[in-house]
Amino acid sequence: MADRRSTTEMSNGTEPRERDVVALAVMINRMEGVVRKMTNTLFRTARSTVLNTARDFSCCVVSANHELLAMGESLPIHVISGPDLISRWLTELHHDLRRGDAFLHNSPYHGNSHAGDHCIVVPVIDEQGVHRATALVKAHMADIGNSEPTTLTATARDVYEEGALIFPCVKIQEGYRDIGDVIRMCETRIRVPEDWYGDYLGMIGAARVGEREMLRIGEEVGWDAFERYVADWLDYSEERIRATIRTLPAGRRTGYDIHDAVPLRGVENGVQLQATVTVDPSAGVIEIDLRDNPDCLPCGINLTQSTSQTGALIGVFNSIDHTLPRNTGSARAINILLRENCCMGIPVHPASCSMATSGLSERLAGIVQRTLAEFQDGIGMASTGPECPPATAGLSGRDPRNGNARFVDMMILGNSGGAGHPHGDGWLTNGETSDGGSMMRDSTEVLELLRPIRVWSDRIVPDTEGAGRFRGAPSLYVEYGPVETELEVLYAADGTVNPALGTRGGESGALVRPFMRKADGEIVALQAWTRVVLEPGETIVSISSGGGGYGPPVERDPDHVRRDVLEGWISEQRASAVYGVVLASDGSIDLEATAARRAALAEGDDGSAATRLEDSVMRLLEPGVRLWPTRGPTA
Repeated sequence: MADRRSTTEMSNGTEPRERDVVALAVMINRMEGVVRKMTNTLFRTARSTVLNTARDFSCCVVSANHELLAMGESLPIHVISGPDLISRWLTELHHDLRRGDAFLHNSPYHGNSHAGDHCIVVPVIDEQGVHRATALVKAHMADIGNSEPTTLTATARDVYEEGALIFPCVKIQEGYRDIGDVIRMCETRIRVPEDWYGDYLGMIGAARVGEREMLRIGEEVGWDAFERYVADWLDYSEERIRATIRTLPAGRRTGYDIHDAVPLRGVENGVQLQATVTVDPSAGVIEIDLRDNPDCLPCGINLTQSTSQTGALIGVFNSIDHTLPRNTGSARAINILLRENCCMGIPVHPASCSMATSGLSERLAGIVQRTLAEFQDGIGMASTGPECPPATAGLSGRDPRNGNARFVDMMILGNSGGAGHPHGDGWLTNGETSDGGSMMRDSTEVLELLRPIRVWSDRIVPDTEGAGRFRGAPSLYVEYGPVETELEVLYAADGTVNPALGTRGGESGALVRPFMRKADGEIVALQAWTRVVLEPGETIVSISSGGGGYGPPVERDPDHVRRDVLEGWISEQRASAVYGVVLASDGSIDLEATAARRAALAEGDDGSAATRLEDSVMRLLEPGVRLWPTRGPTA
């Protein structure tokens, strides 16, 4: 029989001890099962489409010592860092945790991602009253009582103008019963209280499932075995990542990017960002220094402590061995240097962090993964497209099919193009760097059934990818509008000026481009950060950003270029001008012409004059072309 034991040297330098690898594997799987049950509970019971269709929520389990243990298929921006901080605040603010307690938390100053993410935090208390773990559910709510009907208020100058109620680990259940005062505060402030309460019940249910399953583990295997799992799992994860870092080249590099301007004084010229990445293979450590960035900004794009840490961690995890566990153990090898009152650091009240899970966090992850790519070909990634075009807007209005009832929700359709990486092309439906592909796109049919909305078009825009040896994903064209009612649309797009950058010779992706089609067919360009009220017959046209490319485009496999042309991702013109691949009339590769074209590109003819990204977009926006009557369709 094979030996089921291994030894591990603790990170604190203590003597090695034996590890039961079979028991560890069983517990790892069982803990992931706990999180899957939590996830399925909320996915099947939530009321808002942003949760029950797009799945913009996360579940995890944290140890009593504030260590992330299991996150399942959660969104990385929600849980890689944050639950550990929230767990610390919970024990600092509440010294007598009891079974049956539950806490509502969304404070950006106490470890949360941003105010729009409501958390239900449930301490797991054993029969002796000992705190053993914490089950945490985090969900991006459709409405939180902001000054405008959206949870993403980029132009809020501070948390007061943002307008949300802030709950720093506020007890919302005691003895498994709701505390009515807190519930009434939420219902009074929130525009669609029945939707919020439905989502709250789903979150409570998911957290209680996590509590139940954790107590079952304690009963069946014993809490001593659970504690051995915690130590072994985190130490194993630390060993894995340090071994990976030891294979990387040593060095220090600083990467840069620019977030688009916000229409407020002090941010009107954009935000210059940087991160210094140091790789120390001998110590098995990566250090990311974010301290040399601007102070907190007078708008809602500041990062929280959790999203600053997580954005950097995502950039690292995206860049190296994808099989590494994502937990507190692996994070021990990544030192992130932050400072207070920094836009990518630790915010100081009353700085607004309304957009902390997008915007700067996306730029930060991109900087880190592009900078790591500079160390060595075969690691790192390009930047994913900047996010939050109008296809991910906050939507509100009244539904004439439902007694003119008010609705507030968030659309999640074409968001941004995935980044090219050393092993493949960018993911078309990536969504954003921060969700790691875990968040789903809305179902067009479900969205149209639940809201008085019609999605007229959802398609790829050719020639918008960041070209590269492995290309970024292209832009997405989404056009939608109201059905026999007004529709208020609020969005805050980054990427209309500064695109997703490529790396190692890869090119940038296309820009975000928002438009409105008036009832007479006229096309009007919209601002990047705005509120629009659509009348029947009017539509929003959302062009998302394309992802950056990895490696020189002329190194792309010619057959991959040929297939991109045949499938409509790029034009023959772009194939020749940018990738140096010439196709014959029958669609095959003209080998002689391709060799000549690539040689010309190598001599400096970049073919930029023949690369017409604007045309590929405008061909879809011909004024006066309509697919429906001017008055709009009937329900």
